[in-house]
Amino acid sequence: MRHVIALDVGRTGMTAALVGLDGTLLYEARRATGREHGPAAVVESILGFAMELRTHGRTGFGTAAEAAGVAVPGLVDAERGVAVHSAGLGWRNVPLRGLLRHKLGGRIPVALAQDVHARGLAEGRVGAGRGAGRFLFVSLGTAVAGAIGVDDGIESGSGGRAGEIGHVVVRPGGPVCGCGRRGCLEALASAAAIGRAWAAASGAPAADAADCAEAVRAGDATATGVWRAAVDALADGLLTAHTVLDPRTLIIGGPLAETGDLLFVPLRAAVAERLTFQKPPTIVPAALGDAAGRLGVGLLARDLLAAGATARPSDSAQGGPVSASFA
Repeated sequence: MRHVIALDVGRTGMTAALVGLDGTLLYEARRATGREHGPAAVVESILGFAMELRTHGRTGFGTAAEAAGVAVPGLVDAERGVAVHSAGLGWRNVPLRGLLRHKLGGRIPVALAQDVHARGLAEGRVGAGRGAGRFLFVSLGTAVAGAIGVDDGIESGSGGRAGEIGHVVVRPGGPVCGCGRRGCLEALASAAAIGRAWAAASGAPAADAADCAEAVRAGDATATGVWRAAVDALADGLLTAHTVLDPRTLIIGGPLAETGDLLFVPLRAAVAERLTFQKPPTIVPAALGDAAGRLGVGLLARDLLAAGATARPSDSAQGGPVSASFA
């Protein structure tokens, strides 16, 4: 059966699938990234896993994969096929598309995407944003990141940085963000930020966002205050994005979205309170969960085949003009 490889790389683990050209899920697998052995080991783990998937497809379905898609965290230059900076994995300027093509035989087209962009693409085409036309996908996890959906694609911007809603300043002079500025949305409304705030407020250093949510459900007034502050910050960030982008739908994913009504009921109300001339957006939870990343890169791989993608000079076995570095 004709199929493609879909590989979603996280900081500690990788999930993958073989997907038929009709969208049928044929095979799924998970592997560790080997992050504890250093950034070069992560690249080798990705290449080895991709080769393992290719072998499984040939053995199990009678033919090798015809294309591959891979998603990685951090900053990606999809046009050049380069992982510019992968958050938490310690690499810079890794020509991952070319390395994968070489590993898989040199002829297979490979799509490279930033992980949140891949998830947003899947949500837009086959998930919570299906039929919306214009949407914003926001992932609330350790960080806050976004993907701008237009029709059946994701707007990545001129350098792959479009959708970085987490670094919109919503509280000038507020907590320091990982980017170096103060008051970014990520520093106030990410799961990590809520965990820090609740740990400080509760006096329990090991407390996290899930503990805060549990305390809110139990009626704890202090936890409710921490949660409300994060929801208000998120509403301010979403209002800014909604005003600029005018999406029809706001899709919220990531671990915080899994709290359900605890997040969505006050968030919808907070956004509605802030609207003036803007058309009210539909605010919905993401639908695809953990599968979104590999579904997204599977769609990108199938797109390459539909477009008749061919090899690029920079994807040659010699590795192209970009060399990897590890920090």
